[in-house]
Amino acid sequence: MIDDTIAAISTPLGEGGIGIVRISGPDAVRIATEIFKPAKDRDIKKENFKIIYGYIYNKDTNSADGKHEIIDEVLLSVMRAPNTYTREDVIEINCHGGSLPARVILELVLTKGARLAEPGEFTKRAFLNGRLDMAQAEAIIDVIRATTGDALKMAVGQLRGGLSRRIDSIQNKLLDITAFIEANIDFPEDEIEEYNLQKIRSSVLLIRDEVKKLIDTADTGRVYRDGLKTVIAGKPNVGKSSLLNVLLKEKRAIVTEIPGTTRDIIEEVLNIGGVPVRIIDTAGIRDTEDIIEKIGVERTKSAIEEAEMILIVFDSNAEYDHEDERIAKMVEKKRGIKVLNKIDLQDNINVHKEIREVLPDWPLIEISAIEEKGIEDLEKKIIEMVTGGKSIPKDGSMVSNIRHKNQLKKALRHLEDVLIAIDMGMPLDIIAIDIRGAWETVGEINGKVITENIIDKIFTEFCIGK
Repeated sequence: MIDDTIAAISTPLGEGGIGIVRISGPDAVRIATEIFKPAKDRDIKKENFKIIYGYIYNKDTNSADGKHEIIDEVLLSVMRAPNTYTREDVIEINCHGGSLPARVILELVLTKGARLAEPGEFTKRAFLNGRLDMAQAEAIIDVIRATTGDALKMAVGQLRGGLSRRIDSIQNKLLDITAFIEANIDFPEDEIEEYNLQKIRSSVLLIRDEVKKLIDTADTGRVYRDGLKTVIAGKPNVGKSSLLNVLLKEKRAIVTEIPGTTRDIIEEVLNIGGVPVRIIDTAGIRDTEDIIEKIGVERTKSAIEEAEMILIVFDSNAEYDHEDERIAKMVEKKRGIKVLNKIDLQDNINVHKEIREVLPDWPLIEISAIEEKGIEDLEKKIIEMVTGGKSIPKDGSMVSNIRHKNQLKKALRHLEDVLIAIDMGMPLDIIAIDIRGAWETVGEINGKVITENIIDKIFTEFCIGK
């Protein structure tokens, strides 16, 4: 257990229904007794998992009637170790929302011996005290930041240990191999049989395949976690802003018949079938003498370079020209969807043919943004390209964190080296080095093998109070 007591405001500052001040540590209950007066006579030192109505007061200051100053009317929750979020004594003070009540109460708590919590320190204590492993702790950030139901489902599955169970299984299998090898190193008179070497090889192959399967989930998992950065590109007046508006189901971008209306990038997050999509409407790409429009075109080019998916929009009633060709060249190394817009107007058969031939590996979806035709087909194609037609595991047993993906890739290299060493007839102690390396690398995901620097770095991503 950790010796000091921490406190922080766990709700956003500003006007709201309630504000919560959280206290965790060995002095949490003592501090509560010094600043809280129950409305009815109760000894909170004897309470556990109870919510008590009363008042926060400052016994060091008096009101006009000579009584201790009442700061706020509150509900105080008493939760005793070890059955708490941090596995320490925890007090939560539910006060009135607003910019002042929680802050004044926190300041009072700090005068009684608590210190201000660092970002993520409550969750850090949950990890250090064994309530959560590192993968579960990191999933808490994803729960907080989830923007779609499926993203939340994945994060909650990881919080409940879906990913951790797969990581633990890999670690345990590597540990079994390590124990077997070390036993043979310790007792060299019992020479290892060729059969046993092949048995090690077979076990490593199975583990390698399991690691590969986890790595294969990472790109889809990361999209659910961070959103798919998608750029709507095309020359001016092809309907990019109209497409953005219909996808958002609101008039977010200005739409006119005048080319060059959009001069800057517009970014929004939308939910397409559970997939969070960070969609960016860009300025139309063309040669222009307008200084402001030029800046918009340059920002469009930068957005395309950073994008993970491109929706390149063409006008079905305008000739395919050098500007279309220029944009197609610009995005040809990306993945994306060709969107043929304005099919509600008179079709240009020649344009249809040319669009089908350009970027031949990209699917083509025909739409009318004005009449909202083909939009459902476009959304389905986006989902299909992200998920490969597969739904996310209900238990959250997939990778969504880039740190986890990198660790698994390092572990995979260790396992490949093990297989090479066995095939080359290398001695057991050489084989054991990479087996151990794979075990330690995977252990940095669940926190069984992790340095203080990594712990500190991870928890600085949290907000204060979590």
